[in-house]
Amino acid sequence: MKSLFRFSAVLFFIIILANSQVYGQKIKPAESGYASVNGIKVYYEVYGEGKPLVLLHGAFMTIDMNWGELIPELSKNRKVIALELQGHGHTPFSERKLSHATLSSDVTKVMDYLKIDKADVAGYSFGGEVAYQMAIQSPEKLSKLVIISSTYKTQGWLPEVNKALEGMKPELFTNSPMHTAYNAVAPDKTKWPKFLEQMMASAGQPFDLGDDNISKIPVPVLIIAGDNDGLDKTELTKTYKLLGGDVFADMGAMPKSQLAIAPGQTHVSLMMQTAMILNYLNGFLK
Repeated sequence: MKSLFRFSAVLFFIIILANSQVYGQKIKPAESGYASVNGIKVYYEVYGEGKPLVLLHGAFMTIDMNWGELIPELSKNRKVIALELQGHGHTPFSERKLSHATLSSDVTKVMDYLKIDKADVAGYSFGGEVAYQMAIQSPEKLSKLVIISSTYKTQGWLPEVNKALEGMKPELFTNSPMHTAYNAVAPDKTKWPKFLEQMMASAGQPFDLGDDNISKIPVPVLIIAGDNDGLDKTELTKTYKLLGGDVFADMGAMPKSQLAIAPGQTHVSLMMQTAMILNYLNGFLK
């Protein structure tokens, strides 16, 4: 997880410097609340009706920051369930150790709480890593999987991403857009420093969900990446091959999984391309 949190720090610092638009168009959820799972309370919001779609946000983000512009469109013909992972947004800080396996279990237990047997799942960045873990850990809960600008191992990022901001400190996030969003909804604003420290401490743990596990994911996967989003595209091609892609489909069957490389996009800018992301999602999840 080391590369994830360093990279998240980089990209959000870029957002601060650029004064980018990070809040989307908010609509009122049909339902919201907390589900008690695995010793913590996880906040969720539900929008619309139809086939379920679970949304998992990036590190340090809230539902609104990550998905605010997409939810109004996605919920027109889908039941959208958006969660805030441990310590993020409305979900209280917990001393519980962070791990992909535990966070994945949180998501599936929230689905159980909401009486959702199976859903499509989309995750961005850190949320994409949790989504990969879900596909490995609880494949019976997924119909289709969407991974946006994310990887399942440290080596999935470019070397410069993994080397970035070695001296990043929690204080650099003070008064950032993430800090503002946290203060707007967190049940205990004083936990912000401990939350950042917990996330950064987790960065020292090895991160690799395993090529063999990825190759056994039984559901169709859509990978969306920016051409310059920090992902190592050689490794990304290997990932797509593990999922059955990168074949000559004119002489055989089309793979069930798909890969979309968006031109002229970074890790930050990719999620701002609402129309493009919506088009990819609607085409794949239909």
